[in-house]
Amino acid sequence: MDLMKIKDPSFLKGLSNKQLEHLSQDIRQFLIEKLSFTGGHIGPNLGVVELTIALHKCFDSPKDKILWDVGHQSYVHKILTGRADQFDTLRQYKGLCGFPKMVESEHDVWETGHSSTSLSAAMGMAIARDLKKEKSHVIPVIGDGALTGGMALEALNHIGHEQKNMIVILNDNEMSIAPNVGALHNVLGKLRTAGKYQWAKDELELLLKKIPAVGGKLASTAERLKDSLKYLFVSGMFFEEMGFTYLGPVDGHNFESLFENLSYAKKTEGPVLLHVITKKGKGYRPAENDTTGTWHGTGPYKIETGDFVKPVSTAPAWSQLVSETVRKLAREDDRIVAITPAMPVGSKLEGFASEFPERMYDVGIAEQHAATMAAGLATQNMKPFLAIYSTFLQRAYDQVVHDICRQNLNVFIGIDRAGLVGADGETHQGVFDIAFLRHVPNLVLMMPKDENEGQHMVNTAIKYNDGPIALRFPRGNGIGVPMDEKLHEIPIGTWEVLKNGKDAAILTFGTTIPMALKAAAILEKQGYSIKVINARFIKPLDEKMLLTLLNENMPILTIEEAVLQGGFGSSVLEFTHQSGFHHVEIDMMGIPDHFIEHGSVDKLLEEIGMTTGHVVDRLNNFVRKKQKRA
Repeated sequence: MDLMKIKDPSFLKGLSNKQLEHLSQDIRQFLIEKLSFTGGHIGPNLGVVELTIALHKCFDSPKDKILWDVGHQSYVHKILTGRADQFDTLRQYKGLCGFPKMVESEHDVWETGHSSTSLSAAMGMAIARDLKKEKSHVIPVIGDGALTGGMALEALNHIGHEQKNMIVILNDNEMSIAPNVGALHNVLGKLRTAGKYQWAKDELELLLKKIPAVGGKLASTAERLKDSLKYLFVSGMFFEEMGFTYLGPVDGHNFESLFENLSYAKKTEGPVLLHVITKKGKGYRPAENDTTGTWHGTGPYKIETGDFVKPVSTAPAWSQLVSETVRKLAREDDRIVAITPAMPVGSKLEGFASEFPERMYDVGIAEQHAATMAAGLATQNMKPFLAIYSTFLQRAYDQVVHDICRQNLNVFIGIDRAGLVGADGETHQGVFDIAFLRHVPNLVLMMPKDENEGQHMVNTAIKYNDGPIALRFPRGNGIGVPMDEKLHEIPIGTWEVLKNGKDAAILTFGTTIPMALKAAAILEKQGYSIKVINARFIKPLDEKMLLTLLNENMPILTIEEAVLQGGFGSSVLEFTHQSGFHHVEIDMMGIPDHFIEHGSVDKLLEEIGMTTGHVVDRLNNFVRKKQKRA
């Protein structure tokens, strides 16, 4: 079938199962070919081809609401809703988003990027439907990894209590990104082996009806007999106890079985949970054989071999540098315990886990639990290292404030993917953490200029015993500087002058240091002397150095790859005002007040006016104003 000609899912209604099987093959081949050039979430999407086709054949989107959780498995949905012709631009600047996006299609009814939100959103939609007296289905599709999130369990509890009509599809591939962990995952494992529980229950009901009634005794025990089957076939029917009608497990690659159970679910009153077993990466051997999550989301690859096409870099990956430095220090300090919320691969903690299995905890998609667990460890004189992406740290904000910082506990937070992350887009950009952490008492916040300074900051964080400390570091690789063999501590709250100057000063840190140095070099050729300061401690500020600049009445430009509102530049303005310097010129560059979509980091920086050229222009204006006043 020519997938480019698909406009909407209505064509599926007239296709036979055999035709649907051919369509599945075409979609898999299409995805394997397209994603080999663009990269993307290949594993999750190859696993849901038949399930997505079945949902769109059985339901009428967008009248019936299909929600995807986490959303990275929505590529097949995008193909069936008329977007196959945009896949050459997948996750690229101004191109097709890798997650559901309402502005792309009326069929994308809920936007996701963080996990475990679909059930709560679906409940809201179901309530709205009933209040408006409409007739439609609400179908959240949630992965078994996402189901371990606390928010999903809260929603299950409420949905089961309210008994709203809803069909929850549990897409169970035994993996989310890394292999799933936790007791709920073990429950699902038991359910996978349980067989057709609902079918057996219905067969028993039919058998009982055929037996001539003997008074009321048999009738009164029939329901109890049926319900006892769930304990006979399944150990602890978790979902039925939560108030759901449980169907499954169902082969998620068998159309006949999918249609049979979806039809049953549509006729059932109250909430239904259809447990579908899928194979992540199905149809492409390298992705099928993946046991670590490597093929969850990838860059470009060679189809024939499965080898990844990576840009050559001799510099270490930031995640690797941080985790390996923690690992090195853990050999000397048995207080160090590493914690990750379901990202051991992304945070490069496999080496730590291999060497110190008793001191490594992957808690699943449970950021709040991870943060408070780290706090608990710190109360017992341990040194927890919480490795967490900036975007996911948002989900543990109260725990950072209430449990870690308020109690002034010695927790080391490694904030991975800080700054713009590129292709994953607005749900994953790590640009808010400075603004939501800077105002929290007791917390130290820092970011290194390069990987060598980064390893020393890790050492500083581990040795720091006066409260919580957080290290921001970006996605990708370092810049390739020589690495010191011996680690040392960096005095808390100290900045570093990288280039002296007298006409203006740039205060910046992390990934924007090279931009500042290039701009200063260009301006040097134009006759301007620009001081560049590595403001590596975002909190506390180096007040001594800042006061020196203010006393010299030197114009200051702050640059940060983070939101301006409440960010580093704001802290400089606050300090300047509080110190009584009301006439020093200060300008700020950073992320403007809107969400930044997907695209390469360079393209995004250009779009928002954060390039070397923009820095040169800002400083030119600064210096000219200063010269006119003089």
